[in-house]
Amino acid sequence: MSRRPRRNHSPAFKSKVALAAVKGEQTITELSQRFDVHPNQITQWKNQLLEQLPSVFKQSGKSKEPSVDVKTLHAKIGELTLENDFLESALTKAGLLSAKR
Repeated sequence: MSRRPRRNHSPAFKSKVALAAVKGEQTITELSQRFDVHPNQITQWKNQLLEQLPSVFKQSGKSKEPSVDVKTLHAKIGELTLENDFLESALTKAGLLSAKR
């Protein structure tokens, strides 16, 4: 009896097999025949999946603070408001803008 060469399965394939094992619609032996994988390997992938599931729902290390600096944005808004007011008054004095605003 010859051994087959070592196979590397993709993460997508492993997750497909592990999910099928978790569902429990087929026995590990049936899944083994269906996917051509050793039953011990399926059990190992299933256990890995079940152990790592809680980490999927963990909150990331990000804080709830916005990613931009609000103080800097408020300062920029104030600066632009001053510029707009200055330009409006300068254009009005030059007669290029009506004073109806």
